[in-house]
This record gives sequence, structure tokens and C-alpha cells, in this order.
Amino acid sequence: MGKESRSVRQKAPEIILIAVILCIIIALFCFFLKDILIPFLKLEFRNDVDGARDLLKDRGLLGFLTVTLVEALQMVVIFIPAEFIQISSGLSYPFPIALLLCDLGVCLGASIIFLLVRTLRYRFSILEKRNSTLDRLSSGMHARSVVLILYLLFFMPIIPFGAICYYGSSKRISYGRYLFTVATGVVPSIVVSNLMGAASRAFIERDLPFWLLIMIIVLLAAALFCLIFLFLDRVGFRDSDRTPDSLVYALLFFVVRIWCRGRGRHLTIEDEPLRAQSEPYLLLCNHGSFYDFYYVSEMGHPRNPAYLVNEYYTTRPILRTLAKKAGILSKKLFTPGIGAAAGILRTLRAGFPVVIFPEGRLSPDGRSNPIVEPGGALYRRLGFNLVLVKIEGAYFASPKWRTRSYHSPVHVSVQRVITPAEMQAMSAEALDGLIAETLFTDASSVTKPVYHQKDKAEGLENLLYRCVDCGALYTMHSRGNRITCRNCGAEHVLNSSYHFTTSPQTISAWYDWMAEMERSELAFLKLSCSVHTTVFGANGGKKRRERGVCTLNPEEFTYQSDQISFSIPTASLPALAFSCGKEFELYHKGELYYFYPDMDPQQVARWALAVDLLAEKRRKEETK
Repeated sequence: MGKESRSVRQKAPEIILIAVILCIIIALFCFFLKDILIPFLKLEFRNDVDGARDLLKDRGLLGFLTVTLVEALQMVVIFIPAEFIQISSGLSYPFPIALLLCDLGVCLGASIIFLLVRTLRYRFSILEKRNSTLDRLSSGMHARSVVLILYLLFFMPIIPFGAICYYGSSKRISYGRYLFTVATGVVPSIVVSNLMGAASRAFIERDLPFWLLIMIIVLLAAALFCLIFLFLDRVGFRDSDRTPDSLVYALLFFVVRIWCRGRGRHLTIEDEPLRAQSEPYLLLCNHGSFYDFYYVSEMGHPRNPAYLVNEYYTTRPILRTLAKKAGILSKKLFTPGIGAAAGILRTLRAGFPVVIFPEGRLSPDGRSNPIVEPGGALYRRLGFNLVLVKIEGAYFASPKWRTRSYHSPVHVSVQRVITPAEMQAMSAEALDGLIAETLFTDASSVTKPVYHQKDKAEGLENLLYRCVDCGALYTMHSRGNRITCRNCGAEHVLNSSYHFTTSPQTISAWYDWMAEMERSELAFLKLSCSVHTTVFGANGGKKRRERGVCTLNPEEFTYQSDQISFSIPTASLPALAFSCGKEFELYHKGELYYFYPDMDPQQVARWALAVDLLAEKRRKEETK
């Protein structure tokens, strides 16, 4: 107790001095808020530019001082936004003067912060938390000095200037370098804010269209974003280009996390075995919904993982550049090739984890698809840990057959970590079997979650294309939680756990019934439909459109159009990717074909199921 009392007495002068400084700042703020800002704000609301200008002119140098001191105040009190005073100064003064006043205010605030942190050892617990966040952020930028880190942070508009200055003051940097960095680092943001104010003043005075003002402001913001992006990409992230540490990767997942923000509230993760990994690893995961890559990204990876995706997303214009700079790996769906394996090995050796969805496509009925391209032999040769992850609950949140998605409970968990030594002790076939068994999920077997949506069945007819009561094809339609047959009038209703109130009780059971119907007629299979086709050229080549006819029998898939004709043996067609109620797709000689049926688009699910059954039959014959 005595030691604590002496410590308090020793620090008393510093505490008093800090309190005095803060009181002075608050008093100045209150004074100017009363005499300057409130009248100025009222004039601004009335669009009285002349009155606002006269107000500042009447204050003379005090008007200039107002801008500088308020800008400094928002630096010290980090939660006060700077944009208001910057835009206001742009409204009131010529651009060069407004820029100078705001920059002087920033330098004054930064100097006060430097004094508080360096001389008085001033600390706030909330600032310490911010500093730890900035440390984690800057650690991935490969910055070569504190100065570069500060520039990078100033160019990120989501971080207040004051927080950056508190952070910079706590680092080993001289006052001169610190102040120069602050003075120049804030200029782009101040320029944009001042120009917005100047533009607003010009449009108010000249009574020009409001839409033109909005366009100018948007263009100024876009110009600032481009400047920030180019600086970060060419300087801050130069050494990490084309890797998951790149700026493009960070930007992509920043957008993804904003887009999926609501889903994070319903996401639970069990990843302790993953956090214990110190070396790069291969992560294999089941694939129930489009958002699975987001769920995996929220796990505690020691480094950003690279993703293996459909080559389509890495060869289209714009997407091609983004994917390359973000270190995304690609593979043609259900097409053999060594390029993907080489990319995986290169990425692992660079120290990054790699995420693979071995099913290669979304689950149609909530159960894991068969892994038609076994990877056990490759995983054994690579010699890195294999992390098996299961995602549960994602299927009903965003199923393949429904365009709308919901925020539903999703659970992600590490099921098993297989070491290289363990892989070498088993055959490739045994490893493939273990992977398939570990990752298998059946969404319909889980009845605990309760889904309150009132349109759970919307789009389900694009998967359940045959009536389970009368057997009619393409007669199902859905509305709300009901799916009904137009031919016989039979109706099935989904309850709060996505189970039908009548037989069959689940979506997967209905799908099994359809599969059995198709299986009984498989020897006589003959599907045919006229299609309008979109063809994406090999390696990002020119896209073209045409019309043709597709046919499928037990021996081959055939496509015939005015431009081209080809056949693919079904033995070379392990699976057929499709979008419910829209199209099915496949690669031929490096080109990607999207086939859109002219009639009954529900049938694409039937084509995909028929190819699955043919592949299943081949696998059974091979194991005999």
C-alpha cells in the first residue's frame, strides 16, 4: 500500500499537467463551438455561403485559428471525425489556404499526442487495444520502417488520424521524422475533403444540378481510393504480390466480410487443432453452400490460405487479374491436369496453407457428393499435414436450388489432422476413403436447428424435378414452404426443420427416390434437348454464343451446333456441374461450355443425376 501511495505522489505532477492540458483543450473547444461552429453550421444548413464567409472574416485570424484548433482537437480526441471541419474549411477559404490550415491543425494535434505519449508516458487502455490491432495489421504489410507503416495506416480511411499518431508516438522514431510523416501522410485525405467543400460551395453559388455535385464527390473519392491502392500495392505490399499476403487478397476478403457480415453472427468455429499448426497445410472441406470459402476464411489460420477454385474464375477479364494478384489457384472441373498440383506445391513451399473442396461442386440434396477425383496419392506425395474440416448448417442457409440465402446457424470444426507419417502408413485408396468418410455430412439428419423462413421451398422444383406421387417429369412448382405437382395436385410442405410433413420426409429421400427411378432405366437412357450455349474460350479466350443440341446415352455425351460437333465418352465424364433451373456445364479441349435448355430448365438436375449414376455404376464394376 505504501509503495502504491509513493508511486501516485511521484506521478502527481504529470497527472496534474495532463489534466490541465485536457481542460484547456476542452475549454477552447467549447468556446469555439459556441462562438464559431454553431453559427457556421446554421448558416451552412441554410446554404448561406456569404454569411458563413462573413462570419469567418469577422473573426479575422480567429477564423483561421478555429480551423486549426478544431482539427487538432479531433486528433487528440480520436473519436471526433475530421471530415466536418475539413469540408467546412473548403467551403469557406480558397483551396490552398484550407489545405494549409487543416494540415497545421493535424501537425498541432500530432505534436500534443507526441508530448503526451513520449514525455508524460500517457496511456489509455483503449489506445493500447488499438495499438495491438495496428501492430497485427502492420505485421502483414512487410513495411521496411515505422515511417512506411504510418504512411500505410494514413492511407486507410477506416483508421482515425489520432489513433495512428498515438501508435506512431509509441514507436522508436524521432519527432522530426514523425511530424514530417504525419504532415505529408494526411494530405490526400484532407485534399479530398477540402475539394468536396470547395465543390459544394461552387455548386451552391452557381445553382448547378445536384447530381453533378454528387458525381464530382464520387470521382474525388474514387481518385483517393486509386491513389491509396496504387501506393499500397506498389510499395507496401510489393514483396507479397501474387500471394495470399497481397493487397488484392486483403481487399477481396475485406469486401467478402462486409457482404457476409450477418452470417458471422450465426457462425461458430472449433479450430484449436488448426491454431496449433506451425507449418503450411492442406485443408480439405465439404462443400454444402457457395459461402463455404467465407466460413473457412474465418478460422484461425496462422497465415492467409490460398484457395483452389474453378478455372472459370481465374480466366475471365478482371477476374483473371484479381485472382492472379491474390494468389488464387485454379483447376478445370473434373478435368485431369498437373497444373493445379504444381500450383499447390509451390504455394505450400512458400509457407501458405491451401484450401481444397474435394467434391468439386455444391451438394444438391444436403449430402456430400462422391469425391470423383481422388487426391490421396497427391496428398501423400506433397508431404504436408492434411487438415479435415466439416461445415454443418450451411446447406439450408444457402442451398444450391434456392436463389435467396438466409442467416442460419453454421458450425465449422476441425475433424482430424493427418500427418505425413500417417499418410505414408496407408494406401492412397485408404486415405481417399478416410477423407470421404470424415467429411461426409447429411443436412437432413440434423433436426435441432429451427428455421423460421416462410419460403423455404422456393426453387426446390429445380432440384426435385419428378413428382414423387405420380412420377410426372417437370410438373413441380413451389411457393412459400410448399412444393406442388401440376399433374396430380399432390402437395408437400417443409416444416421448421426442413422435413416434409408427408412421405418422403426429407429432400435427400426424395432425391434418392428419383435416383432409383433413373437407375432402373439407366440401360435405356437417352436424354436430348435443344440448347442455347455460351462458350468461354480456353485460357480467357473470346466468349461466343451459339445454338445446338445435347444428347446423353450410357456411352457418350454429344453436342452438335452449326459451329462445332463433339462427343465425350461417359467414361471420361466423372460428373456434370450444373446450376439448378438454369444450365449444366463441362470443359472440352480447354473451352468451357454452358448449356441452357430451351425448354424445361428443371431437366439440368436430371442430366447431372444421370451422369452421377453412370459414374457410380462404373465405380462398382471397377471394384468387382
